[in-house]
Amino acid sequence: MLLLESLCCLLLHVVVVFATEFTFDLPDNEQMCFYEEVEKGFKFDIDYQVMSGGNYDVDCFVADPFDSILYKEEKKQYGSFSHTATMRGVYKVCFNNEFSTFSHKYVYLDFRNGDEIPLLPSMTRATALTQLESTCVSIHEILKVVTESQNWYRLREAHDRNRADHINGCITLWSIAETIMLFLVSVGQVVLLKSYFRDKKSTAG
Repeated sequence: MLLLESLCCLLLHVVVVFATEFTFDLPDNEQMCFYEEVEKGFKFDIDYQVMSGGNYDVDCFVADPFDSILYKEEKKQYGSFSHTATMRGVYKVCFNNEFSTFSHKYVYLDFRNGDEIPLLPSMTRATALTQLESTCVSIHEILKVVTESQNWYRLREAHDRNRADHINGCITLWSIAETIMLFLVSVGQVVLLKSYFRDKKSTAG
């Protein structure tokens, strides 16, 4: 029973990281910005990826509270950025699609703000609990890797599915256009052949 209570206490020491993860529509010829207040000395991480639209690219930049550019990339399909805040204030990340005249984008954004607190407090008791602590830390690290891998594969699957749907739509439209063209050519050939026979009949008469 004591072992179970100790395990529950250890598992309650989770990380204190504020994460925002979502997808949004970025219309053509527009720019969208998102804001987050960050404490001095805290680290924040940004991951983004264009899920669909156009050439799957977007302009992105990150600015500090004084609008100094910390990160800037143009026409990128995906990207990552990590930064430790040197001052307290509101930081912003902006996505620009002004270079696109008619295609809107569907963008994924993951904004993580905060430092990870150690999973376990310092303990000096050389008992079986030490092995339990070590096991909990190992499980925690493995689960973090699994979560990150699942998130990456989920994004790639969604990206590839959107691209496959787009290609399938193009192929469908092309097939319909080819069918219509074949039908028109066939009708034209029949009409042309009939006109030859009419000309011969009129000449014979």
